[in-house]
Amino acid sequence: MSTEVVMPQMGESIAEGTITKWMKKVGERVERDEPLFEISTDKVDAEIPSPAAGTLTEVRFKEGDTVEVNTVVAVLDGDQAAAASEAPAAKPAEEPAAKVEPPAPAPAPPPAPAPPPPQQAAPPPTPQAPPAPAPPSPVASEANKDGSAATAEELRRTKSSPLVRKIAQEHGVDISKLEGTGLSGRVTKNDILSFIESGTGTAAAAPTQRAVPSAPAPAPTYEPVAPPPPKPQVGDRVEQMSVMRKKIAEHMVLSRRTSAHVTTVYEIDMTRIARLRDQHRDAFYERTGTKLTFMPFIFEAVNKGLRKFPIFNAQVNGEQIIYKQDINLGMAVALDWGLIVPVIKRADDLSISGLARAANDLADRARTKQLKPDEVTGGTFTITNPGVFGGLFGTPIINQPQLAILGVGKIEKRAKVLTSPDGDDFIGIRWMAYFALSFDHRVIDGSDAERFLAFVKEQLEAGDFSV
Repeated sequence: MSTEVVMPQMGESIAEGTITKWMKKVGERVERDEPLFEISTDKVDAEIPSPAAGTLTEVRFKEGDTVEVNTVVAVLDGDQAAAASEAPAAKPAEEPAAKVEPPAPAPAPPPAPAPPPPQQAAPPPTPQAPPAPAPPSPVASEANKDGSAATAEELRRTKSSPLVRKIAQEHGVDISKLEGTGLSGRVTKNDILSFIESGTGTAAAAPTQRAVPSAPAPAPTYEPVAPPPPKPQVGDRVEQMSVMRKKIAEHMVLSRRTSAHVTTVYEIDMTRIARLRDQHRDAFYERTGTKLTFMPFIFEAVNKGLRKFPIFNAQVNGEQIIYKQDINLGMAVALDWGLIVPVIKRADDLSISGLARAANDLADRARTKQLKPDEVTGGTFTITNPGVFGGLFGTPIINQPQLAILGVGKIEKRAKVLTSPDGDDFIGIRWMAYFALSFDHRVIDGSDAERFLAFVKEQLEAGDFSV
């Protein structure tokens, strides 16, 4: 019996994964739960175990291919290893065969609609309709909105990943009109983002509701003058982006397009937290086996703030706001090869010691690539700490689909004007830090952001924590 191996979904918001390495070759034996291939997503790099024991008889995607979740990537067969080992060359060719016919641009590049009219009366917008790879009736049933039949090529494009279709819908783009670079001409995330970045063709797609907000900023910047791509000069070093770096880039650009970013900054006196930390540092390490840093206190103050202001622990789904029941704190961890955000699940149920242990454990395993997929998904609010590198503050980008992110600047001693109980002003040395809160102005008002950060400031400056 053969077993199909599919691309797993590594998180609720993950629609695709990139195969970075095959651990086994066609014809090799693999045991159940033995690592079969490695994948990379914008959340995590992971080894995927074999779902069953058998012989690897078919590999449908090569290393470097980005594959939609739940797509069959390989086949295992324990009974027909020898016979099936020749299948890989024939089987994958079936699907690309549909793509071998579409290269109609060669005979007539500009007027693409001229060659296709043989069998289906497709409308002019169809760029390159093949003769008839799919039966007309099912294709027409889910094709063009005006009732005309869609070509197989159009259908492949509109069958792109859910994430691609969501981006296209948000920006009013008809993906059936795009040239896809994915399997069988499917439009990938890079294709749709590049098209939106160029600012071209949106009028023909859906100029009704979403064209108004998306037009102002990109049009004057990108449409008139598109700078040529930079070319390396003699002595320059050219390095290919890693899969993680490409995913980070896509995620950041998508977030800037999705959320209306606004940042507010507060200066917070961390002196009482510093004293509490110094007072309990040694005993805390002996009791828990982990270091006591400033971050667990910040986590707890944020937990209280999220309970008091639940909009900061929410997500947007179209015209609905989803208020999340659990507080799952994401903590950005800088790696030598990129950035990752492990998640402390149900953080508000943990004490200071529990938060410290969880944070230090996740950070250590992130740096050694030992995180599990569910440990980097499901975050509801993120905290990033550029202060460890000396930064006073930054304006962090929201980690989608969350609605806010808190950046913690460098905690250092500064001269501060203080007032005595008698009303006299004097200069004192205090542990101070800037806290920057970036929030999504679509659903969070500035007044709510000020109240939230003022509450966190009040909690930290009071220093009323149990260690």
